[in-house]
Amino acid sequence: MADQQAGSVANTPASEPKKQSRAGRNLPAAIAVGVALGGSVIAILLFAPHVWVAVVAAAMAVATHEVVRRLREGGYSVPVVPLLIGGQAMVWLTWPFGAAGALGGFGGTVVLCLIWRLLSGGLAAAPANYTRDVSVTIFLAAWIPLFGAFGALLIYPDDGAGRVFCLMLGVVASDIGGYTAGVLFGKHPMVPAISPKKSWEGLSGSLVLGIVVSMLSVQFLLDKPAWVGVPLGIMLVITGTLGDLVESQVKRDLGIKDMGTLLPGHGGLMDRIDSVLPSAVATWIVLTLLA
Repeated sequence: MADQQAGSVANTPASEPKKQSRAGRNLPAAIAVGVALGGSVIAILLFAPHVWVAVVAAAMAVATHEVVRRLREGGYSVPVVPLLIGGQAMVWLTWPFGAAGALGGFGGTVVLCLIWRLLSGGLAAAPANYTRDVSVTIFLAAWIPLFGAFGALLIYPDDGAGRVFCLMLGVVASDIGGYTAGVLFGKHPMVPAISPKKSWEGLSGSLVLGIVVSMLSVQFLLDKPAWVGVPLGIMLVITGTLGDLVESQVKRDLGIKDMGTLLPGHGGLMDRIDSVLPSAVATWIVLTLLA
């Protein structure tokens, strides 16, 4: 989602290919992939909601591998095996143990990664750049599988499918509202040093549509008071926007455009779910406390 949400300032070079969006994407391919992903999620939530946990687990493995590969290309030594195993533990342990399972899986993953990196060069040699690499590894363990585990946690209550729908609809509404307002009215860049195409006007559009859709989602999907959608919508817009910006900064540090090439028109899977991951945490917190 980074660089394609239109909190964008409308300014497209005339030489750009016609099929490219304002974010420089192949728009028909991006739409086709988006529709396919959205349709798959809807079908799973309607007909086999607990399969959602397997979907989250698979997505976390793919996204983790994408980012680790990019970090290794950038010179970081990140232990992929314990990250992948630990990421699966974080997600699957939510099934019997809830949030405690995710937290326990995260703690175990951190310990395993610390030891793995320490011994990566053998007992006779001290590893180079140990502090840098383990810091990045712990950040990655929280950023992808731990945040993703909160997405899995949403499905377990009786109205779990509705909670996941609230997450997805809120994120999509924020993205659409930001894109529309950014294209039509975007003149004031929000954070030009990180993502020059995001505008304050786009953020305003995200807030308006994100809150409205969240209010309707909470009321009609969860049968909860509409006002619960107000803090939910605000949190989804904030976390979704920050999720975009965090990934944009990571890619800027690494000097890359996308994390991968898995999804035509979108880049890698991580490029598609960068705003969903922190938004899953926000959704779980708001709906657990207020709904």
